[in-house]
Amino acid sequence: MARVTAVSSNGTYSFSKPNRTGINLLTGLGVEGDVHAGETIKHRFRMEHEPHQPNLRQVHLIHEELFDELATKGFTVAAGELGENISTRGIDLLGLPTGALLHIGTEAIVEVTGLRNPCSQIEAFQKGLLREVFELDAETGDFSFKSGIMSVVRQGGEVHPGDAIDVELPAGPHRPLERV
Repeated sequence: MARVTAVSSNGTYSFSKPNRTGINLLTGLGVEGDVHAGETIKHRFRMEHEPHQPNLRQVHLIHEELFDELATKGFTVAAGELGENISTRGIDLLGLPTGALLHIGTEAIVEVTGLRNPCSQIEAFQKGLLREVFELDAETGDFSFKSGIMSVVRQGGEVHPGDAIDVELPAGPHRPLERV
């Protein structure tokens, strides 16, 4: 069963986000009190260049299975440490199509907008980690990003560790996730 394993937020810009007992998702904005909440882009670098662009990165989700994979390579990563708002288990986040709806808990719904683009802060967090959160396909030359997905809040609500996650796929044909 797909479920939430941890929730995290931070009212100030920092790479990691402290875990919380619950977060409140606000329709069209993101996580209440989180620095990345808002209708327009809140990513510091992008705000300098595209301040009026819509915020497609309101809620960051990451699969804890990535933490397990990283542990086999000598890295210790815990929920919230890569800046995500919602940590999950039992759902293939990276395999979802653009526009998939995630029903989280009893009320909240987020729409998947794309892949998180890994940044250099991951390398600053733990040396060598950046190269582990993306892969290069030697055959095609394409990158595969593994550091979670981004979403926007379509229906607000409280989210807590242990909440179930149900996936609603969009009508086909499905578009694979791209970086946002």
